[in-house]
Amino acid sequence: MSVKPTPEEAMLWSESMDKLLSRGAGLSAFTNFLRKEFSEENIEFWLACENYKKIKTPAKLAPEAKKIYSQFIKVEAPKEINIDFTTRELINKSIREPSPSSFDVAQKLIYSLMAKDCYPRFLRSRCYLELVNKTDSSQSK
Repeated sequence: MSVKPTPEEAMLWSESMDKLLSRGAGLSAFTNFLRKEFSEENIEFWLACENYKKIKTPAKLAPEAKKIYSQFIKVEAPKEINIDFTTRELINKSIREPSPSSFDVAQKLIYSLMAKDCYPRFLRSRCYLELVNKTDSSQSK
């Protein structure tokens, strides 16, 4: 299991979703929260896109693009993300000749969805509030 963040570290996560996602413990806590809410496909897709963009070899882009498409994009995919028809079709065309930006539009949509919906709920969640409120008990000893 991952190391518990300090309350100060957890407080930083409330400044922005970028700060939350850029820290290992924050990403882990957010992913666990989404798993409990049955919406972990969003963060899993976002992370898959982040890794996909790091691929430097064109020969490796195609198989990874197909994998992401079949896992998250196609209708009835095992972890289908909630995107509109137009975005789905754009990706469908784009991955015929994949580029590092093939999933950018969908990734931005999912990021926006998480930022507007999941992130505020995470900040109000018991698991987050317990991490932040450890300050009181640790300083009183």
